[in-house]
Amino acid sequence: MEKSEFRVLIKHCFLMGKNTVQAKQWLDKYYSDSAPSETTVKRWYADFRWRRKNTNDAERSGRPNSTKCFNV
Repeated sequence: MEKSEFRVLIKHCFLMGKNTVQAKQWLDKYYSDSAPSETTVKRWYADFRWRRKNTNDAERSGRPNSTKCFNV
């Protein structure tokens, strides 16, 4: 399962009123081999508490993924 799909499930647990321990237990029950860590669940819960609405990756600044080299 993709990371973005787990984020949707974590948000679902958050909106249903489950705490982080309950959410992690639920994810482990159904996706034991690929469930996100407890730290990841807690981090997303914190983001949702701060009114984050979407589950997409945040924009990142910094070095580009690839570079172009020009010969002079």
